[in-house]
Amino acid sequence: MSADLPIDAPMDVPIDWIGLAGAKPKGKRPYFFDDPAVERVLAIVMALTQELAVTRERLDTIERLLEKNNALSRAELDAYAPDPTAATERAEWSRAYIARVLRIVQQEMEALDKPDHEYDLADKADELRRQ
Repeated sequence: MSADLPIDAPMDVPIDWIGLAGAKPKGKRPYFFDDPAVERVLAIVMALTQELAVTRERLDTIERLLEKNNALSRAELDAYAPDPTAATERAEWSRAYIARVLRIVQQEMEALDKPDHEYDLADKADELRRQ
């Protein structure tokens, strides 16, 4: 997650990460549920999900650099840029991870599109004729 820092911000000034974490985005916040408590829980879960995804990427970087160099410095870790293969693997992992986290929401959306009594009309007609 990148912070919105001014382009001309001096590089030697410490960044107030706590202040940036509390910054509000521009525009209205989207709401998906009628219950504000559910919205709050969703926002908390999604924030934790993002933090875990970032941790997973950092761990992936550590593993790749250790495998390559048998040693690791913080500077190497901070300077690491994934090659196209690693970037693709990370993107695939991220998509699968988000799908797992939001699986229940996806299942409920699919259930709204398909009634429980869905059946092929021709099959139902044949069944009724046989009775």
